[in-house]
Amino acid sequence: MLPTAKIGPYTLPNPLIVAPMAGVTDRPFRQLCRRMGAGLAVSEMVIADSKLWHTRKSRTRLNHEGEPEPRSVQIAGGDPQMLADAARQNAGFGAQIIDINMGCPAKKVCNKAAGSALMKDEALVREILEAVVKAVDVPVTLKMRTGWDSDNRNAAVIARMAQDAGIQALAIHGRTRADKYNGDAEYDTIAEVKSRVQIPVFANGDITSPEKALKVLSHTGADGLLIGRGAQGRPWIFREILHYLETGKHLPEPPLDEVEQILTGHLAELHSFYGEKMGVRIARKHVGWYLQSHDQSRQFRKRFNAIEDALEQKDSIEQYFAGLRNGEVFAA
Repeated sequence: MLPTAKIGPYTLPNPLIVAPMAGVTDRPFRQLCRRMGAGLAVSEMVIADSKLWHTRKSRTRLNHEGEPEPRSVQIAGGDPQMLADAARQNAGFGAQIIDINMGCPAKKVCNKAAGSALMKDEALVREILEAVVKAVDVPVTLKMRTGWDSDNRNAAVIARMAQDAGIQALAIHGRTRADKYNGDAEYDTIAEVKSRVQIPVFANGDITSPEKALKVLSHTGADGLLIGRGAQGRPWIFREILHYLETGKHLPEPPLDEVEQILTGHLAELHSFYGEKMGVRIARKHVGWYLQSHDQSRQFRKRFNAIEDALEQKDSIEQYFAGLRNGEVFAA
């Protein structure tokens, strides 16, 4: 039985959420994951300083045209007033949920006292949460880690603070800031947080299969899951997990024809969204993820990464899959 996931006034179609990932969860990827079964997709983080929003990167991150509701936008920064202003402006642009980033472990974010670095300063966290909640009429959510390091797992303290400030839902990655993405995620802290708050809690970290999804939900009692890296190159993971949670049975792996169709469609969306020059460059990492299990020698991906033309990218993918169907192994 699937848990019902709610964020403020919104009841999600299902409890599986695409985790915000910088440079990954752009509009084409979010829309693809929603089509593949995700109940919600959170935008890549937008820096709180609106003076920087004129850049090409920020303009694409602020683009939500044609996305299914509710639209969730993540903001990042360390200044309460700046974050409040960013929340207000994004709500004005059509964001229906504002998510505050206290989960990103990247140095360039943490060195600016943002992302998971904020968890070190609980007084500042309280200020930020209260300022952002007061600034907007839409639900505000919080994404964080279990703590700063293994000796300072303060997620439960911040979770209570968040609930008191009016935060509508929490997402917790099962690692500390110091862990970055190393080792295995732990879920005991998430279970502890869930037992201490009444607002919805979503578990995140290392959810890469239907079995793992069920295990994490059972262990933590979470209201849903955030799936990030597990969806890179496998956007169909959402329908696989949904089917398993509902039936206890596995969906078969998508056939080659469908993988090709999803990948070429994704390429076309990237080329259209970013324009040919940027779209071609951004497509490379996605193709790398899609073909990890096929192109184990990496020979095709090396050649693909040298292509500078959108049509040539599409043709090379079609040729590659034609070869796979004929049992050919790609050689440089």
